[in-house]
Amino acid sequence: MDYQSFLQAKSQIGHNSGFEPNFLPPFLFDFQRHLVEWAVQKGRAAIFAYPGLGKTPMLLCWATNVVRHTNKPVLVLAPLPVCPQTLREADKFGIQATRSQDGKHRSGIIVSNYERLHLFDPSDFSGVVCDEPILKNFTGTIRKRITRFMSKLPYRLLCTATPSPNDYIELGNCSEALGELSYSEMLRRFFQQLDDKGQKRENRLQEDAEAIIASDPSYFQKLAYRVAQTIGQWRLKHHAIAHFWRWVASWAKLCRKPSDLGSFDDEPYRLPELREHTRIITPKSPPPGMLFNLPAFGMHEERQERRRTLTERTEFVSGLVKHDRPAAIWCHMNDEADRLEEVIPDASQIAGRTPENRKLELYEAFANGSLRVLIIKPKLGAWGLNWQHCNHVVTFVSHSWEQHYQLIHRCWRFGQTMPVDLDIVATEGELRVLGNLKRKADRAEKMFDSVVREANNATRIERGHDYVNSMEVPAWLLQSSNGSV
Repeated sequence: MDYQSFLQAKSQIGHNSGFEPNFLPPFLFDFQRHLVEWAVQKGRAAIFAYPGLGKTPMLLCWATNVVRHTNKPVLVLAPLPVCPQTLREADKFGIQATRSQDGKHRSGIIVSNYERLHLFDPSDFSGVVCDEPILKNFTGTIRKRITRFMSKLPYRLLCTATPSPNDYIELGNCSEALGELSYSEMLRRFFQQLDDKGQKRENRLQEDAEAIIASDPSYFQKLAYRVAQTIGQWRLKHHAIAHFWRWVASWAKLCRKPSDLGSFDDEPYRLPELREHTRIITPKSPPPGMLFNLPAFGMHEERQERRRTLTERTEFVSGLVKHDRPAAIWCHMNDEADRLEEVIPDASQIAGRTPENRKLELYEAFANGSLRVLIIKPKLGAWGLNWQHCNHVVTFVSHSWEQHYQLIHRCWRFGQTMPVDLDIVATEGELRVLGNLKRKADRAEKMFDSVVREANNATRIERGHDYVNSMEVPAWLLQSSNGSV
C-alpha cells in the first residue's frame, strides 16, 4: 500500500462491494437511473430521497438486480400499510413481487412488514431492503434484530425520505446496519465527549448561533453546524464536520429534488402550493385558578391543556372538514381520535388497538376514495404512504418536527396536482409548542440545505498536498549512507 492509499483508507470513505447493474428499465427517470446504478455498484447503500421521487420503483429495481445477479431471493421490509402499496407498484412496473406473512416464500422479491422479520431465515436471501426503516424509532430489541439480520447478507439497501440531518443517532444506526462504522465507532472517530462545563458552553454557543442567524442570514454558512451538532454529551468535532458529511456521502445519497444529484431537470417535480393555516382556539374558560389563558409550561401542563380543551378542539376540527373532499386528520391522543370519530359522520380511525386486517382495510379504503375522512396518529401511518388524492391535512400541534414533516408529505408530495391545505390547530395554551415546532422546521430546512450541498458535492476528502516536492539531502547523511563516516 502506498502513502496515498493509506491516507484514503484513514478517511473512512467506504469502498464498493456491489456489481455492474443488469436491469435498468426505461420507466426510470434519469436521476432514478443514476441512484439505482450507484446503489447496485455500491452493494450496501442508503437512498434518502424526498417524498414522491420514486423510492419504491428504485428499490424494486435494485432488488431485481440482486435477484438476477445471485439467483436468490431479496427480502423487502416495510411498515405494515406500505406493503400492499409496494406490491401495487411492482405490478404497475411489471416486476414480480409476492407478499409473505409467515416466513414462507418462493424466489424473486419477497415483501413483508418489520413485525414479521423474526419468521425469516437470512440464509435464504442474498439481499434485504428496508423501506422507511427509521431505525431510531424502534425499541432496542427490534433495531438489533434488523441490524443482525442485515449483517448476514452481502447486499443491503435503506430507503427513506426523512433522515434527520441533525440526528446522528439515526445516521449511526443506518451506518451500522449497512456494515459501515458502528454507532460507537462513529462517536469515537468524529465526536468528542463534553463535561458539564462543555455542555453548558455548547448550549450557549447554539443559542448565540441561532440568534445571529435570525438577525443576519449571511452568518449561516459559518454557524450552521453549531446549531445542532450534539448527541447528549457528545459534540461533533469542529475540524471533522466536513469529513463527517463526506463519510455519510460515501454510503448514502441525499436529495430533495433531482438537481441535488447533479445536472438533472427539476421541472417535472415542482410541487403545488402548500397553503398553511394556523388555527388558534381561544378556550371558553381559563385553566382552574387562572384569570386568563396563558401558555402552558412543560409537558405536564401541556397535557392538561390538551385534555381540558379536548371538546372545543375536536368540534373545531369537525367544522374544518365539513366539505366533500378527502381529508386526513392527525391526532396524538386516543381520546381525541375517539371524539373525532363520534362528531364526524363519515370518518373512521386507525388506532393501535385496531386489528391488523382492519387497519389494512381502512388504509385501502382511504387510498381508493371509498373512505372520505381518516383519523390516525403520526406514529401509525406517517411514513411511506402515497395519498396524492387528498389535499386537506388537519393536525394538532406537537413538538415533533419529523412527524409533522412526514404527515404533511403523505399528501403534499410529487404527483399531487392540487394545492394542499394544511390546518395546524392549537389553543392559546399551546403557543409555546407551536413556536417550538416552527423553530425546528426553520432550523431543519437550513441544516438540510447544508447537508445536501456538503454531502453530494464532495464524495471524497480532497488532500491539500500530494507530498511530492523534492528536498535537498544533507551532505553528512549522504556520507553516512556511503560508509564514509
